[in-house]
Amino acid sequence: MELNDYHKLISSESRARKYLLGKCLKNHQRFCPRCRCRKLYKLREGRNRCSGRFSAVQWLSLIKLFELEVSVRKMSLQLGLSYRAVYRAVSTIRMAILSHAEDAPSLLDGEIEIDEAYFGGRRKGKRGRAAAGKVPVFGILERDGRVHVSVVPDVSAATLLKLTVKKVRRGSIVYTDKFHSYDSLMFCGYRHLKVDHQKYFSSGRVYINGLEGFWSWAKERLIKYHGVSRNHFPLYLKELEFRYNNRNGDLFNQVANYLCDLVPKRD
Repeated sequence: MELNDYHKLISSESRARKYLLGKCLKNHQRFCPRCRCRKLYKLREGRNRCSGRFSAVQWLSLIKLFELEVSVRKMSLQLGLSYRAVYRAVSTIRMAILSHAEDAPSLLDGEIEIDEAYFGGRRKGKRGRAAAGKVPVFGILERDGRVHVSVVPDVSAATLLKLTVKKVRRGSIVYTDKFHSYDSLMFCGYRHLKVDHQKYFSSGRVYINGLEGFWSWAKERLIKYHGVSRNHFPLYLKELEFRYNNRNGDLFNQVANYLCDLVPKRD
C-alpha cells in the first residue's frame, strides 16, 4: 500500500475501522476486526465491545510498521505502546501468516531447486550438514516463482522426499547438489539433475543458486533479532517465506486479510 493511501486510511478511527470491518464481515461472524478476539461484551442498542485493547488505527499502524520490517522495540516507541503489547500483536501477525502458509494455489512445478540449510547454533566448529546445535530447514524454490521452506526433524531421504512429493508436481525438473538423500528423486516421477559443488557451482541451467540466494537473504534478516528461540523460529521462517512470495505484491493488504480471515470458509 502506498504511503498516501495508508495515511488516508488512518486519518480517523472510523475510516480505519471501516477498512477492517470490510475484511472481517465477509465471514458473517461476530468477532473484533481489530484484534481477532471473539470475546465480546454486550452493550446497549445491540452493540458489542471487544475485550482487546488496540484501536483500529493502532492495528493498521502496526501492520504498516511490520510491512516495513521495523523492530518491535522501535514500533513500541513510535506508537507509544508497551513493548510487551506490541510483541504480542506482532506474534499474532506471524501466527496469522503461519496459519495461511499452506494456502498456496497449486503445486510448484517447472524448474525446481531443492536444498537444505542450517540455522542458529552458537558453538564454533563445523558448518553445514555436520554442524551441531543447528536447526535443519528444507527449501523448495520454483524458478521465477514461489519458495516453500519448513523446519525438518532430519535430512534423511524419507523426510526430504516426502516433502518434495507433497509440494512439487510430478514431471518437474528438479535441481539439487550431490547430497545422497536426493538420489531417489528420479524414482518419484521427477527429472533429477545434480550439480557437484566440489567441482563447480553451476553447469548451464544445472544450479541451485536461486535457493542459496534465498538462504543468504533469510539469514541476513534474522541477524537483527540477535537470536531466535527454537520454539519461535518456525514463525520467523514462515514470515520470510511470506515476504519472498509476496515481494511484488501488497504486503499491507495481505497481512490485513490474514488477520481478519479468522473463520474457515464454508462450502
